[in-house]
Amino acid sequence: MVYSPQEIETLRECGARLARVLRLVSEKVAPGVSAFDLDSYAEELIREAGDEPAFKGYKPNPKGPAYPATLCVSVNEKIVHGIPWRDVIVKEGDIVSLDCGITHNGLITDSAITVPVGEVSEEAEKLMIITENALTHAIARATAGNRIGDIASVVDETVSAAGFGVIEELAGHGVGHVVHEEPVIPNVGKAGTGQVLKEGQVLAIEVMSAASTRHGTLLDDGFTFVTDDDSLSSHAEHTIVVTPHGGEILSKE
Repeated sequence: MVYSPQEIETLRECGARLARVLRLVSEKVAPGVSAFDLDSYAEELIREAGDEPAFKGYKPNPKGPAYPATLCVSVNEKIVHGIPWRDVIVKEGDIVSLDCGITHNGLITDSAITVPVGEVSEEAEKLMIITENALTHAIARATAGNRIGDIASVVDETVSAAGFGVIEELAGHGVGHVVHEEPVIPNVGKAGTGQVLKEGQVLAIEVMSAASTRHGTLLDDGFTFVTDDDSLSSHAEHTIVVTPHGGEILSKE
């Protein structure tokens, strides 16, 4: 789907609002804080601005359960879609993925950051940095005329070169009118293959990496993915629009 200039302008505002929410929520992350409290704060910020949480009540599978919260809070070995229950308490040394989407004037943006809780291990710090670097390289490849494989390949190459693994079962996606649109944006692929990118496409490019595996497992809650070897994971995501000069990040203040 190609978005009009007017829609992209709305998405810029939507993305700026989302980036503010994630920044403010990330500032609340500290030892002893519950995922439930982070979720409540995110929803409060979104609704105070006159917007709606895009994830709350969303059904990735029409026949499956609806996501029960505003924010996904995924700690350590949890890769994505961690449900922010009251008993999920972050502690010193954890790393925490905060993933959120908002609906503003009928359009949606989606973004995620991973933040440290106090002092973290050298491995955790490196994993977070490499994940962000891979996202930066992927966004630069989101150029009109390039292919989805160009994005996928640079993510895998960046993460693998650092000795880590991308999660092969998970991928980015189109976004805008609904949370998940076509096309799928995998993190594993061959350059020069896949769908050709068009100017005006809006994508949620997301990198999900792990310290020592390339695979995740879905828990019984139907949402949470964890690394199959319980190793640390990191997650970074931006909503971007495809331009002739690379992706323009929409989910920034």
